[in-house]
Amino acid sequence: MSRAIRKAVCFVAVGAAVAVFSTSAQACAACFGRSNSEMAKGLNWGIFVLMLFIVGVLGTIAACFFRLARRMAAYSEMEGGVPPLTASNGGI
Repeated sequence: MSRAIRKAVCFVAVGAAVAVFSTSAQACAACFGRSNSEMAKGLNWGIFVLMLFIVGVLGTIAACFFRLARRMAAYSEMEGGVPPLTASNGGI
């Protein structure tokens, strides 16, 4: 066995031993069935906050595309079609 493989096997074995024998790594309150504990409430609030961030980011992206579509529709109704993007009209 090469030295790198032995090192990797030793690392995995130590990690597994810590996960199996450590009481703090066993399971959270949700897995033990105490859904009214402070740890479970914190877990639920953490999930809720992460969902809010995801919805906020996706909503912002959707709003940007909606705004771009409306602007393109307004430009296409103008005479001459869509103008090229320049620094004066919102381009780079």
